[in-house]
Order: sequence, then structure tokens, then C-alpha cells
Amino acid sequence: MHICAVKNWESHIKHFGSYLKLERSLSGNSIQAYVRDVEKLAQFIEMKFAGISPLAISAKHLQAFLQYINELGMSAFSQARILSGIKAFYKYLLFEEMLEKDPTALIEGPKLGRKLPDTLDYDEIVKMLEAIDLSKPEGGRNRAMLEVLYCSGLRVSELVDLKIGNVYFDVGFLRVIGKGNKERLVPVGKDALKFMKIYLEEIRVHVSVQKGSESHVFLNRRGKRLSRVMVFMIIKDLAIRIGLKKTISPHTFRHSFATHLIEGGADLRAVQEMLGHESITTTEIYTHLDRDYLRQVIQEFHPRS
Repeated sequence: MHICAVKNWESHIKHFGSYLKLERSLSGNSIQAYVRDVEKLAQFIEMKFAGISPLAISAKHLQAFLQYINELGMSAFSQARILSGIKAFYKYLLFEEMLEKDPTALIEGPKLGRKLPDTLDYDEIVKMLEAIDLSKPEGGRNRAMLEVLYCSGLRVSELVDLKIGNVYFDVGFLRVIGKGNKERLVPVGKDALKFMKIYLEEIRVHVSVQKGSESHVFLNRRGKRLSRVMVFMIIKDLAIRIGLKKTISPHTFRHSFATHLIEGGADLRAVQEMLGHESITTTEIYTHLDRDYLRQVIQEFHPRS
């Protein structure tokens, strides 16, 4: 985004925060939530429509933004909340007579009853993790696997393809081969690394590995690479065990990873880079964020850190 456009967003958002405090006497937490919602829009505009100021936003830009957060897997409730923050921002710009027309006027929020991908809240994730029987060898493997899914937002295919040589315990990163053979480095939380280490050093070493699966992290009892269907079944069984009524799959962990980070205040670009979402950005505008920054995002905003 052009420097002046960035400054433009920053200054409008800052004044919006003051307006909420002085004119609407909102609490600090509410102001922070509203400001964060507008910052998400600003980050998206920076990635997708560089150089556009908040005063030049149209319904088309807002629709693209809503589609984007939907694709990231945010719940309908979260999407509706973010939209209400953005609507409040544009009401403020109208109130200050900086705009004559409200670009959000015709934008409708997601129907809260509409079927969107289910996400798990943090407590549900913890319940699932704690329902795993660690006294069994496959329990240790499953715990490591689900910690990795939730702590790094991998696709199930990336999880089952993960190679031992691509786990960098010393720096806390995984090298992942994603869609279209694209490689990316993904930070992974301490818990995931801890359970993976236990699995590799205490459980996997006792499995007689089949030819062709030597380098894969996660193996089944017969020593072959774990299948995607198997991961799906493990998650389904755990959901039944804790009495979870939601429809979930390995992808739910990826959605939950993204949603919890974004709701915690993480930068959209960082989350997108970790997910390996290519479709959503234009590559020229898209700059790779440095690894230290991604690690910091995980440490600061991921509930499992």
C-alpha cells in the first residue's frame, strides 16, 4: 500500500477510537474491538487494493473483504461482529462529514443461521486433546498430530506428508509442501513440538517401519504413512467421546487456528502466509513476512502458546 494511504488509514482509525471514547463513551475493551475490526479491513485493502483510502472504499471492496474472512473460516458470528465494527467506522466518517454516502449501507452480514464451516472454541479443542488416552502408543501419536494441526493450521494432506527432516525443533518451524508443490515455513507452538518429540523418541522408534514410509512423521500401527481418512476417523471418534455436536473434520482445526489467531488480533497477512493461501492475494503486493515475525504472531496471539 502506498505510504500515504497507510497513514491515511492509521489516522482515520486513531480518530475513530477517540470518537468512540468521547462521543459514545464506550469501554476500553469495546473500543479496542471496534478498532481491530477496522484494522482487519485496512490490512485486507493493503493486500488486495493497494493505495485505496478509507474514503474511497466501495461496496465491491467490502464484499471482497467479507468473502475473504469467510474463506479463512471465520464463524458467521465473528463475521457479523467485524462487519458491525466496520459499519460503526463508516457512521463515524459520515458523522464527521468526511463522506456523503455510506458504502456499508447495502452490505448485509452473514445469515447467522447459514451453514458455515464449524470452528471449535478453545475449550472444545482442549477437551478433545485431553480426551486422548496417552497410555496407548496411538494416543501419543494422536496427541502430537492434533497439537500440530491446531498449532500450525496445516491441511490434513500436509500433516500426513510431513517428513521428520522438515521438523526444525531448534527454531520451532515446520517446512511444509502445500498445494501445487509450494513450500512454506510455518511456526509451530511449544506444545506441538513437545508432543511430537515424545512421539518420535518414545513411540515411533518401536514401530517397524514399512519401505517408503521411513521419512514420514506419522505412521499407523503397521508402520505405513497415516492416511487422511484415518486422521478423519480419529477426530470423529474424539468428538463422539466428548459429546461434541458439531460437524468436524481435520479442516476444522485449520479453521479454528485461523479464527483464533485473527480474533486474538493477529495480522491477516501473517495468518494467510501460515495457511499458505495463495488464491486470496495478488503476488506483487504480497510480500513474504519474515520468519521472526511469524513466530512472534504465534507466540502472541495463539491460545496454545
